[in-house]
Amino acid sequence: MSAVLPADAIAPRPSRLVDEIRNAIRARHYSPRTEEAYVRWIRHFVRFHDRRHPRHLGEPEVTAFLSHLATERKVAASTQNQALSALLFLYRDVLRVELDWLDDVVRAKKPLRLPTVLTVGEVQAVMTHIRGVNWLVAGLLYGAGMRLMETVGLRTQDLDFERNEIVVRHGKGGKDRRTVLPTAMKRPLAAHLSRVRILHREDLLRGAGAVKLPGALARKAPGASREWAWQWVFPASRLYRDRETGEQRRHHHHESAVQRAVKEAVRCASIPKRATCHTLRHSFATHLLESGYDIRTIQELLGHSSLATTMIYTHVLNRGGGGVRSPLDGWG
Repeated sequence: MSAVLPADAIAPRPSRLVDEIRNAIRARHYSPRTEEAYVRWIRHFVRFHDRRHPRHLGEPEVTAFLSHLATERKVAASTQNQALSALLFLYRDVLRVELDWLDDVVRAKKPLRLPTVLTVGEVQAVMTHIRGVNWLVAGLLYGAGMRLMETVGLRTQDLDFERNEIVVRHGKGGKDRRTVLPTAMKRPLAAHLSRVRILHREDLLRGAGAVKLPGALARKAPGASREWAWQWVFPASRLYRDRETGEQRRHHHHESAVQRAVKEAVRCASIPKRATCHTLRHSFATHLLESGYDIRTIQELLGHSSLATTMIYTHVLNRGGGGVRSPLDGWG
């Protein structure tokens, strides 16, 4: 076990530690959302222990923090495990501290939860209460089985109208995949893209029209940020000025706007289920299974690494408990 520094040792400035965390995360090409989550949990951990530097903390402090999350804040098992992952990353990959007890920290056991699924009729009812860009996004969540951030982060080059497919880039786990472009969405999406293209041309005329590019592409191809192929399918309504480059850019449509629209639509449709944007993805998978599609095909469309993850949808098919016919239904 490595020696722990004395409590009176001079600790690095907090800002330096945060910079080290961000640099380590970006070197491993983790997603921006993972970066923000890890930084947030590490800050919570440091504040929980009166802003002492993590090098001065050990197993008792990590255990106390995780227990606090579970018993006092009553966070879900997945949330507690995310906090633990952030701390493991901090000690192993940032501070380079090899502590034996890290291998013995037990992750919270996630309870097996069946996903909430809407019927076809319920999906139709929800969609009738959504308008504009949010309707298009919701249509792809259900019609293509995409995650919310995958959908709002689509680029114009990711839509292939001739092949009826969508390329999902840098999905969960950094993986690319292909999924179906619903025929019913092609005409409204084409009309929407025509309006987006006009907006992009207007932005270019006023000296804007740039978007954030993935990875090092901005350095390799400086002009790509203004090319049509890299523009967001669902751009934000307002411009912003990037702090690093000074460019006037558009971000993509914010995911919270879609979340609010879907939540309000579920309420207006009087559906007594806790349905969210992700429920539309669950419904996509379940309805394909009900239609007789092969589960491995559905696995590929959803981008699941393990078939076991996709198998959960076999437990929520619209056929009663496990497809069993109740004996009560046999009474004549």
